[in-house]
Amino acid sequence: MDQVMISDLHRHVGETVTIRGWLHGRRSSGKIQFIQVRDGSGIVQGVLMKKTVDEALFKRCDALPQESSLSVKGTVRAEARAPGGHELSLTEIEIHQEADRDYPIAPKEHSIGFLMEHRHLWLRSRKPHATLRIRATIVKAVRDFFDSHGFLLIDAPIFTPAACEGTTTLFEVQYFDEKAYLTQSGQLYMEAAAMAHGRVYCFGPAFRAEKSKTRRHLTEFWMVEPEMAYGELEDVMQLAEGLLTFIVERVLESRREDLKVLERDLSKLEAVRPPFPRISYSDAVERIKVRRAELLRSPDEEQRKLAEGCLTEWGGDFGAPDETLLSGQYDRPVLVHRYPAAVKAFYMKRDPADERLALCVDVLAPEGYGEIIGGGQRADSLEFLESRIAEHGLPREAFQWYLDLRKYGSVPHSGFGLGIERTVAWICGAEHLRECIPFPRMLYKIYP
Repeated sequence: MDQVMISDLHRHVGETVTIRGWLHGRRSSGKIQFIQVRDGSGIVQGVLMKKTVDEALFKRCDALPQESSLSVKGTVRAEARAPGGHELSLTEIEIHQEADRDYPIAPKEHSIGFLMEHRHLWLRSRKPHATLRIRATIVKAVRDFFDSHGFLLIDAPIFTPAACEGTTTLFEVQYFDEKAYLTQSGQLYMEAAAMAHGRVYCFGPAFRAEKSKTRRHLTEFWMVEPEMAYGELEDVMQLAEGLLTFIVERVLESRREDLKVLERDLSKLEAVRPPFPRISYSDAVERIKVRRAELLRSPDEEQRKLAEGCLTEWGGDFGAPDETLLSGQYDRPVLVHRYPAAVKAFYMKRDPADERLALCVDVLAPEGYGEIIGGGQRADSLEFLESRIAEHGLPREAFQWYLDLRKYGSVPHSGFGLGIERTVAWICGAEHLRECIPFPRMLYKIYP
């Protein structure tokens, strides 16, 4: 039979198959060798008897270094004690390349700095491997959700002429004879696309020149950004709740084994069911203040430090300690809406019931993972948007096309951005976003 993937072996019990991959591990017992092979889809153990192959090959296999590339042929049999529940009775082995013997990712403790320097090899280890498989499932779930809810994928540009989220975190590049910037968000372009197609989304990288070393920030990250013509704040909150529920259900359905590799508490994810709690920013501040007062009396120094970094008054944006204290009071994502307009982007629509507030929402993941979604209703008044651009000192000429959207058929519209790495971190239970992207880009980190 032709090559099969290890993940498909359950379909081929009793058949002779070929597996192509890399040596994951081995041990020998005299005339028998137990060879573990991985092919990207899983790991299988092959049993090699000395009498079945050439003596020189048997001896060579007994000294084969980890990560050597090879093809093995054998008969599949069910074996509950083996990795993956199946085993191969090997009859042939072809060694494609014998790896160097100094493979740096040894079965021992390594520092994070060392592992990041060897990220290109660390990707082969079980936990990074499981994390990226879950990431791929999350990306597929996002696409499936929006594609099945009437949204059209529209690609946003990477080079932009102006800021979307703030001028202090832009990466400036030379664009022939003028300056341009790496995109912070595709949102403004999705607003234009929504006026043409109704419901749209973009999915791609974004860049923030934040000099931050926290576990919640990357310099380069991936976002999905839906936008809806005739959508209001309530529509955004319903869409966000539906999306997150869909993602978690998909991961639990298809990636339980990978979650077990990561030692993830599945009960935490199984609790993620609608409806999600919704609270106003003002109520959230009061909850934070109460919890802060409790933790300041805690004998745990780490808890006291967390509390000391929290808001004490209405009006400021939430930082990581605030989000941790607040989301820790729930077993599923919480939607916090109507923040002070002063701490939100220039394009946010004001709450007609209270001009101090923006019609916006942040979705905070439980277990201290913080904001995974930020969005809201966009300003649809030309005059209001012109005044906001002037207040923020933004170049009007760079936003003329954006202002045109309010001149030719302006309508209420809304959307949000979901950070893929933050979502992966929460679902996987990862400690840092750098674990949730194949090759992380951070402050002082661009290798490999």
